[in-house]
Amino acid sequence: MLPVNPRDLEKMMRRLGIKVEQLSADEARIVLGSGETMVFRSPTVIVMRAKGQPPMVYLVGDYTVEKPREETAAEITEEDVALVAEQAGVSMEEARKALEESGGDIAEAILRLKGEE
Repeated sequence: MLPVNPRDLEKMMRRLGIKVEQLSADEARIVLGSGETMVFRSPTVIVMRAKGQPPMVYLVGDYTVEKPREETAAEITEEDVALVAEQAGVSMEEARKALEESGGDIAEAILRLKGEE
């Protein structure tokens, strides 16, 4: 590759209608379709704008990939199960199942059970 003077490169890009801007950032995150997140720490961020085109953003630097966090299941206590069973007039097993289906939401579990009658 031929050595290019940065000033000459900047002039050529200006003639082509391309504006280049460098931004400072502490961190940049890209959430991927898989749910993973690319985390760039202290990246160099370059934004290129050409007339009539959407801006192009370049992130330059080392990154790590974070796995998606798994949602913790709602903790269902025996007291919650007993309350739902009493209010809905169902067995403890039915009440527990309704609580699990509602993500631990007591009111939703009771309404589901009363609606099934």
